[in-house]
Amino acid sequence: MSPTVYLVSGANRGIGLGIVAALAIRPDVVVFAGTRNPATSSELKALETKYPGKVHTVKLTSADRADNEAAIAEIKRTAGKLDVIIANAGIAKYFGSILDTPVDEIREHYEVNVVGPTVLFQSAWPLLKASPKPEFAIISSVAGSIAAGAALPAGFFAYGASKAGVNFLAMKLHSEHPELVVADIHPGPVQTDMGSFSQKEDPFIAEAMTFISVDESVKGILKLVDEAKREVEGPKMIGYDGTVFPW
Repeated sequence: MSPTVYLVSGANRGIGLGIVAALAIRPDVVVFAGTRNPATSSELKALETKYPGKVHTVKLTSADRADNEAAIAEIKRTAGKLDVIIANAGIAKYFGSILDTPVDEIREHYEVNVVGPTVLFQSAWPLLKASPKPEFAIISSVAGSIAAGAALPAGFFAYGASKAGVNFLAMKLHSEHPELVVADIHPGPVQTDMGSFSQKEDPFIAEAMTFISVDESVKGILKLVDEAKREVEGPKMIGYDGTVFPW
């Protein structure tokens, strides 16, 4: 049986690195780990050494078409196919009210969190669609829920609005590509560099949210990726623990 081939974006740290490490221990897998700077991604290099032939680092900059197309070409040369994409790359680098949020921050969050996965899908689809079960999993956030996230007294306007945009992308991918399985996953509040930054910058997040480990989040994410199937009504936004959130 041929191995399942994965591509994980934003794989150099945090959740992305945890996903790559968890996939690498599985039998019959090949994992391509996307990062902006492969030369400085020491933990990915260590995984490549530990799992020769199973883990491959590729240069992948969010929303950069040339980088994305080059990465897909490398996957095609090395593995000949692609089965599952986990679009994990994202930013949450500004917290504040709508009045305080600089326009440049809104643009940057949208560029990375919405344009990034879109360009990744556009670049990968010619190879991905040849899989018997092509899957595109988006690591989103409950912050992007208009019904639930927007009402929270947290200063994640730029981040939440961009995640609402990527949630729309998830449903639109489903409606335009009947052969594609789409998953939209809330990873939980996770103790990563990004999570620590949010706790430092936003009092509500620091006081009201209980953060989980990367391992706990990754275990839940991969269970959802593994079990994802195409539903008639389209994907749901599902938390790492199985909680279904309203759009």
